[in-house]
Amino acid sequence: MSLSSTQSSDTTSRRRRPTELTLDSSGGLDGHEELHEQLMASNSCVPSPHLSSCPAVKCMPAHPCTSHHACEESWEKIQNKRTIKAENEVEANKLVNNYRFGFRKWKSHVTERPFEGRSDVVKELYSELNVVKPHSGPGQFVTFGNIVYVFLFGWWVSLAHLLIGTFMFITIIGIPYGKLCWTLCGYLLWPFGSTVHEIGKTLRRCCEQAPDCECTVDLDEDSSPVLLPSPTEISDPELLERPQRTPYWHRLSTYVWLLLGYPPLMVVHSLACFISWILVFTIPVAKLNAQTLSVLLLLPPEDVSISSSSQRQHHGYETRARLCCYHAANWYYYKYTVDGINVFAVNLLPLVIVALIIGYVDRENQWASSDIKFATAVGSIIPLSYYIGMGIASISAQSNFAVGAVVNATFGSITELTFYITALLRGHRANNPCLQEVVKAALTGTLLGCILFIPVISSALLFISVGGVFAPTLFSKAYGNLVCDSCTNSSSGLFVCHNCHYDLKNSTLFHSHVEPLVYSVSALLPVAYIIGLIFTLKTHSHIYNIHVGEGQVTDHHETVVHWSRWRSLVILIIATVLTSACADLTTEHIQPILSQPNISQYFIGVTVLAMVPEIPEIVNGIQFALQNNISLSLEVGSCIAVQVCMLQIPILVVFNAFCDVGFELLFSDLHLWASIFSVILVNYIFMDGKSDYFQGTALVVVYLILLALYFFAPSPAGC
Repeated sequence: MSLSSTQSSDTTSRRRRPTELTLDSSGGLDGHEELHEQLMASNSCVPSPHLSSCPAVKCMPAHPCTSHHACEESWEKIQNKRTIKAENEVEANKLVNNYRFGFRKWKSHVTERPFEGRSDVVKELYSELNVVKPHSGPGQFVTFGNIVYVFLFGWWVSLAHLLIGTFMFITIIGIPYGKLCWTLCGYLLWPFGSTVHEIGKTLRRCCEQAPDCECTVDLDEDSSPVLLPSPTEISDPELLERPQRTPYWHRLSTYVWLLLGYPPLMVVHSLACFISWILVFTIPVAKLNAQTLSVLLLLPPEDVSISSSSQRQHHGYETRARLCCYHAANWYYYKYTVDGINVFAVNLLPLVIVALIIGYVDRENQWASSDIKFATAVGSIIPLSYYIGMGIASISAQSNFAVGAVVNATFGSITELTFYITALLRGHRANNPCLQEVVKAALTGTLLGCILFIPVISSALLFISVGGVFAPTLFSKAYGNLVCDSCTNSSSGLFVCHNCHYDLKNSTLFHSHVEPLVYSVSALLPVAYIIGLIFTLKTHSHIYNIHVGEGQVTDHHETVVHWSRWRSLVILIIATVLTSACADLTTEHIQPILSQPNISQYFIGVTVLAMVPEIPEIVNGIQFALQNNISLSLEVGSCIAVQVCMLQIPILVVFNAFCDVGFELLFSDLHLWASIFSVILVNYIFMDGKSDYFQGTALVVVYLILLALYFFAPSPAGC
């Protein structure tokens, strides 16, 4: 899927934005000037699809045009660039809203994708391990992942079946289940290539009731999930003389098995299933154990049959493949999703429960220290951010832009704001100014991260945002007083002073000049946000008037949305409440971290507290870039910068106006110059509208250098 913005035919618009970036069908970035040069150099009669109209292009073709066919093709390309290629209308609406002003980009699908249209790699991920595949021989299953399975899971799961099977033999009554356990013992030690079958009921009942009849079903064994024997195999006298069976629930051995044998194996398989699922890349092992526990161990033991990898074992009765595993690990399971949420975020969700229990129950730190509680609370914010992002994207995709904008503005920054507000409140109650500095460091760290680590598209909006945020700080430095501590008279008669800084909180200067400036900036930044909305919705809405063209929708099935509007709203509210609780625990247990003498408080704020809530956005940006969708990847950082500068900081200023927690929009020199340097650097690197891995590496290196600077910087004064 790709999205291409429409280019206005107004020459003044192109003059105003000479390096406007457009996204072609391959996801690449091109500038208008470069395209014009390529066009003039090619001497082609066919005009560039990036230009507004064919007749407007003047070229000297080597071969004159004899028809309008070339121009019609070019115009068709232009129309295609005004369409969005999506699988259905809901996904198209989500992608259109992704390009609206200030929307954060969400990578995952909000609708279920038809399984038959997926690639073979994806189909393999969601396989239920019941499809028999052709293979050349057992040697092909000797892989690194399968060998690791034996050492991590196979030996102890197999040993458990051996012991339980022996115990079933001792009970005498449970001998059939003892045989089943011993059979599965060898299979679970090395299950690769072998197939576990369930003998069906239809042909068995036929042959038991009428042993003289010939029971056959004419079906292709290779194309059917039910594996049937050939007619000649039905006439096996040993199978035709099979005695009448006692019903499953009328056997005493069934209850002995369910009371004595099944429970310990349930614990073993559940443990193996949990461990292999948490490791993600071994999810096939989790499916193997889940299928064994929920199906194989609850079947009548005589109905379970295992065929080796060398040849398929046939029976005189119909059989159904229940379990066939070929590989224990698959690298592509990082793509696996559960109800639209990435499997890594799903696996981290229990961390939220752990954080809440040890945080609010263990007040005396008897179970865990403050360091562990802090790390757990911070880590729990990651899955909650994923669920908040999915909820916002789902509502936005199923609603008009006005509703989507309100939801995005309300919940888009909720993760960061909950931490900032709880930190400011806790610092105010404890009379601890250090938490205020940590909040400022986190705000700066978010800007640095989205400018350098997740590069943004250089634009006037970025300069307006950063310039407005740091305007009060520059004003205070221009008119503030230089204050020094620990001044001593040296032997040469000169004074030597330490810790010299501007008195940014001078009462007269601050209350009479700086504070009104802060309120003015906080009012003007949202105004810029509103003007951007008017630009995209009203005056220049044709630029974003993108629709799903005919033939672009590949999904002709009924669209099934993962989360409905109401479900998304409920999940948003629950995730917001849980995020607030985890943020409260983070600020409660952050003080021992800040008290570490070897770690600067600036570094904690710039790294952990700034980047952890943005991990979903970082992952989205990386995935967009890997798919060669550079334009959308760059806009991820731009959306973060917009919401930090134009929404989060003004909200904190307004909150401080009603509840004085000591938050002042005055940043230290380190924050000021690091942010300004980053903006200038990014603007210089992306001046030509191009991006490559060398430029990206340079930005990451600069980001790491700034992190090192923060690591070795002394903590704020008084902390």
